[in-house]
Amino acid sequence: MSVVVVAAAASLWASDVFFRTTLIRHGLSSSRIVFGEDLLITCVFLPFAPRIISHMRGASRRSWLAMAIIAVGPQAVATVLFTQSLNLAFRSGVANETYLLQQMQPLIALSLAWVILRERRRPLFWPLAAIGLVAVYLVIFAQDPVRPWIDLGSGNLSAGLLALGAAALWASGTVLGRYLVRDIPYPTVTWLRFALALPVLLLLLLVTDGPAGLVSYRLADLPPLLGLALLPGAVALLLYYQALRSTPASIATVAEAAYPLVVTLLLALPHPYGYAEHVYTLQLLGSGLFILVIVGLNGTRVLDLVRVRPTLHLGGVARSEATQPSLPPS
Repeated sequence: MSVVVVAAAASLWASDVFFRTTLIRHGLSSSRIVFGEDLLITCVFLPFAPRIISHMRGASRRSWLAMAIIAVGPQAVATVLFTQSLNLAFRSGVANETYLLQQMQPLIALSLAWVILRERRRPLFWPLAAIGLVAVYLVIFAQDPVRPWIDLGSGNLSAGLLALGAAALWASGTVLGRYLVRDIPYPTVTWLRFALALPVLLLLLLVTDGPAGLVSYRLADLPPLLGLALLPGAVALLLYYQALRSTPASIATVAEAAYPLVVTLLLALPHPYGYAEHVYTLQLLGSGLFILVIVGLNGTRVLDLVRVRPTLHLGGVARSEATQPSLPPS
């Protein structure tokens, strides 16, 4: 059930829309929200820090490099790039451009999985992946499916580049996370992702909000910050990395598309649970197609096992790891 669990974790990420919106209404900037969330998650794991550090003492340089890239890139910088892309796109009146280019993430992750992890997929994977991406597109842009392409043609170049940068960093997080959890316990990978990102987020907070940003939190901010840190933060990532141990990155990146799909559907819930946005027929069709794709990917998981364990190719001579036998096709 690993593919289903990845999709479930991505669905939990979608719950951040409620907590984050509440904090924005409280007047907190994006930098303060992300820093507060990261700080709380890091503190939750502190009692286990000695054991976690012991797991990393024998880690290779490649593992530390992969962990640092995940913490700085997908955890810290990508969120800032995506937020800034949205700001520029809204000013230009072409917000769909950012969401459209963000859908490049699975395609980038597939390429990185092929280059870095040497993952190879069987022919059945590709039509399922294509249907899954089309399904997500239908859900997100159901109101006017051709509008994103019009926005792209008249869009803001800086906004587009920032959106692609965020998509590339998030894609690298999937691939490098898959590499790490094969040899390092998934709770360790989860905590280090937040702990190593904390200094970067602190620096971003000081640059954008100044020292006053550290003392501007209120008691009323604590409940939504805790909800943000625990549900779409710690719990979702623990589930995600646990499932990623037995899910190739190229399959996991398709299952992660459940995130924008569930966000769209949550926004359609009636008040006070959502924003009562209109539900379109294309959204229901896309949701049904995506569920079928996840079931199909999970059912064909045995056919997609990789013979050679992931090898990180980040420069120098690649370190080949032990070969594991693949299971016979079901």
